[in-house]
Amino acid sequence: MTVQIDRHDTDILILGTGGAGLFAALHAQQSAPEGTRITIAVKGLIGKCGCTRMVQGGYNVALGGGDTVERHFMDTIEGGKWLPNQDMAWRLCEQAVVRIRELENEIGCFFDRNPDGTLHQKAFAGQTADRTVHKGDLTGIEIINRLMEQVLSRPVEKLQEHRAIGLIPTQDGHALAGVLMIDMLTGRFRFVRAKTVLMATGGGPTMYRYHTPSGDKTMDGLAMALRAGLPLRDMEMVQFHPTGLLAGPHSRMTGTVLEEGLRGAGGQLLNAAGQRFMFDYDAKGERATRDVVSRGIYAEMRKSNDPDQVGMFISMGHLGPENVRAKFKGMVKRCEDCGFDLAGGLVEVVPTAHYFMGGVVVDVDTRTALEGLYVAGEDAGGAHGSNRLGGNGVANSTVYGGIAGDVMGVDIRAMPSLREPDEDVLAAEVARAMHPLSRKPGLVQPLRTQLQDAMWEDVGVMRTATGMRRGVERVAAIREELMQVGVAPDTLAFNLTWHDWLNMASLCDISEVIAKAALARENSRGAHYREDFPEAGAMEASYFTVAKTDGDNINVTREDVDFSIVLPGGTILPEGEPETLVAAQ
Repeated sequence: MTVQIDRHDTDILILGTGGAGLFAALHAQQSAPEGTRITIAVKGLIGKCGCTRMVQGGYNVALGGGDTVERHFMDTIEGGKWLPNQDMAWRLCEQAVVRIRELENEIGCFFDRNPDGTLHQKAFAGQTADRTVHKGDLTGIEIINRLMEQVLSRPVEKLQEHRAIGLIPTQDGHALAGVLMIDMLTGRFRFVRAKTVLMATGGGPTMYRYHTPSGDKTMDGLAMALRAGLPLRDMEMVQFHPTGLLAGPHSRMTGTVLEEGLRGAGGQLLNAAGQRFMFDYDAKGERATRDVVSRGIYAEMRKSNDPDQVGMFISMGHLGPENVRAKFKGMVKRCEDCGFDLAGGLVEVVPTAHYFMGGVVVDVDTRTALEGLYVAGEDAGGAHGSNRLGGNGVANSTVYGGIAGDVMGVDIRAMPSLREPDEDVLAAEVARAMHPLSRKPGLVQPLRTQLQDAMWEDVGVMRTATGMRRGVERVAAIREELMQVGVAPDTLAFNLTWHDWLNMASLCDISEVIAKAALARENSRGAHYREDFPEAGAMEASYFTVAKTDGDNINVTREDVDFSIVLPGGTILPEGEPETLVAAQ
């Protein structure tokens, strides 16, 4: 089959149109020289895909009432079990205050308010202040809709339904020349050169049986970075949200989140006998951090002998059904659509793969080891360590998306010309994508189901060396079988089976890295829990894992955490500050 590659040039290329990508586009316009060409590319449609749109709970920001940036920072470090990059975490907390004002006053977001006109902030688990700004329980839709309006009104080039499949370096490997994409509407390849590229494709741990992101989120960005030889940190840290809706195996609603604010407001988790169980696992009960609650639910699930009951139950009725309906309209409606009464009854829930703390190693300005490549949002590792606090995700995306736009706009002033690509790497990435088109057509979806079962069972909420080694073998076997599955090449225009195959390739790559990084961490921190190494280890000896390709292999090494702001056991809060500002439930 003859392959033609369309060639296209721009100055600033942004991959992804979630909170990070759209903010980067707006900020790049402000910081770049006049006449700079800015292009955004997205796998789906602008404002209609990605994970930011799916955010329910809200946006963490310290806005007074006793709360401070220092308190937000300490919650983030302690919640991340002393593994976060402290400089990144500090900048996140500090700049969230700036960004929330920008969202309100420049972007046009309307968030819920108190009677006195101040922003309403609610309690989220693992935090010592009510600091989560929100728009009901559908905050992400408000943020993305307003960002989308701003970007669509500006002279930014839009490449919609363009799938990025390869980061193409220069011949000497020192810098990034551009990105290889597939125009999904035509099936044609397009190579886009750019002086600076932001990778903000988001996470999407959909290699698990229960997951919150939509199925087209398949870790493409991290898979591209891995193939480009970039170091990835904290890859074992997959966050499971404790309360994923369990609506049956044939519903796409299964795995979607019932938001953290339900537990923050006083929601209770019950087992089949109607008993509240979370206080058996943590003194904070249902308001413990997500990792602790997920393990509590999973442990209770393993105790059950009833094959008809998979998960546990969340109960809100004791708070008053009308009150629940008023406060959590979106969640109540979601459950009603699936036949459940959240306001007055019980809803079955299960831990669901939600967010990826791991990602590309970056500095506080979003720069990577490859000149010209920047990473922000869920593609970037470091800010959350081993556990992300609810509400810190969308804050992280918008804060660092804005920073990336500012930095790229300045950096291109020292980049007078576009770079020439390594044509051999370009050809290899094309050949990789074309591989299934030369094989006998087969079924991809059964392999994805096998992968989800393998990762849930062997590299899931609770892990052991034996299980993870088995998981590595299962993933390798699935990948080998995938390489024999073909796709009918009759037409490449919107060939969804071809894209399903590419999705699976990305998921297999990152699943292997998750399992091998998890094997390399012989302790339990945050989202990573090993039953054979249940202790957290000495906090002052904390390390993070770094995964890189070495030929066809994945090597995992360790690097010591730099306690650049505060040492384990210490605090930057003034003496005499209360342990928490949250009223007891």
